[in-house]
Amino acid sequence: MASADANTDHDDAAFPVPELRERAEACAGRLREAGEFLLCSHIDADGLTSAAVATAAFERAGFDFETAFFKQLDVDAVASIAATDHDVVCFTDFGSGQLDVIAPHEAAGDFVPVIADHHQPADAETEYHLNPLLEGLDGASELSGAGASYLLARALGDATGADNRDLAALAVVGAVGDMQDGDDGLSGANEALVADAVAAGALEEVTDLSLYGRQTRPLPKLLEYASEARIPGISNDQAGSIEFLSELDVPMKDGDGEWRRWVDLDADERRTVASALIRRAVSSGVPSERVDLLVGTTYVLADEEPGTELRDVSEFSTLLNATARYERADVGLAVCLGDRGEALERARTLLRNHRRNLSEGLQWVTNEGVEREDNVQWFDAGTRIRETIVGIVAGMAVGADGVSARTPIVAFADKGEGETKVSARGSGRLVGEGLDLSAVMREASRAVGGDGGGHDVAAGATIPDDEREAFLATVDELVGEQLNDD
Repeated sequence: MASADANTDHDDAAFPVPELRERAEACAGRLREAGEFLLCSHIDADGLTSAAVATAAFERAGFDFETAFFKQLDVDAVASIAATDHDVVCFTDFGSGQLDVIAPHEAAGDFVPVIADHHQPADAETEYHLNPLLEGLDGASELSGAGASYLLARALGDATGADNRDLAALAVVGAVGDMQDGDDGLSGANEALVADAVAAGALEEVTDLSLYGRQTRPLPKLLEYASEARIPGISNDQAGSIEFLSELDVPMKDGDGEWRRWVDLDADERRTVASALIRRAVSSGVPSERVDLLVGTTYVLADEEPGTELRDVSEFSTLLNATARYERADVGLAVCLGDRGEALERARTLLRNHRRNLSEGLQWVTNEGVEREDNVQWFDAGTRIRETIVGIVAGMAVGADGVSARTPIVAFADKGEGETKVSARGSGRLVGEGLDLSAVMREASRAVGGDGGGHDVAAGATIPDDEREAFLATVDELVGEQLNDD
């Protein structure tokens, strides 16, 4: 690869997202100048992949850095970061929404922030800030935190001679983990990252059945648990799924009598099952827009073993969520960086626990139901659902029996030490009608002495325990203003 000097005249087209090249190069330049710094990242799948992309790029560049993960970047967290005495701090997958908290430390000379994020920025300025929203790109759907970290990695690679395009595959995992893949895969700036990952041989983009679990779930479970179309007599119906499969001219069990998985079928067998599934959905009256979701663009990590949680991008992101959300970000980071031994086995154990907790949480919400205000629906899980996964459960509950898919949902869970965690979820349709949950969470939480932010379609907050009613009233009012504003 050419030297750093030669690369200063490279064509905009060579950089995957030209609109963000200048910001990426400025951030990369500041980190190169420092050489030694602290890397801080969020704990969800996007945060873990953000940290992994950055870590790999920093190691290739020969930087000296430490890594720390945070559930929330609040006043106390930023103060603890300032106390480390690092002159430069790189934030990935958060930092933009907390600029007003970071700014006083920057002004005091505690540290220089370098931010690669995609969340709504707070009302403050900083020099080294890489965020798609600052250049008119949608941070909720076009580029994730891992995507921003990848652009930083590309800028570093262009300057140091490292080919970091393979890291785009992890950025795709982060984007999918952050639910940025729409009905036909990733879009916007994310498409350029997919192209880089494919060109590097790290990713395959294919049209396939778009049900979750194609690599690991036995065929009856794949169909039974499919929430994409909710086909009567198959979805949530184990016996119905088995009966459906038994009527097809496809061997459903292997020579040992074990159920085959989707990945075990050949191309003709997959077409047979997919066609029959679509016919059943249509004949059962499933709306056409839901039927269309059964087949779509999927992403496979080319270097991972078929039939494992790491092969499919969606399953990989779920595995990562099962680590950091249970205080084991170190495990998720190690898996992202290639540990296929002890770290992967620990991650799989955490994943089994995570799936059980999600299932129990969803069952609790289904049994208890939700409360309704004029403009939002909500539930308070207390200690029944872990605060680090209550947002995932809320998203899973939307569209289930008794939970409207046309109304924003707000979920509460005990955080401890007098605080309540809040997670809010909307939909693309509601965002199109004016919903911005990031603004709602930030304004409503700060009105009661808390803090919050996120994306227009998904956001969160932390509030004092005794302020829930006042907070909810403000949320309901703000959402009503957004959705009813002609």
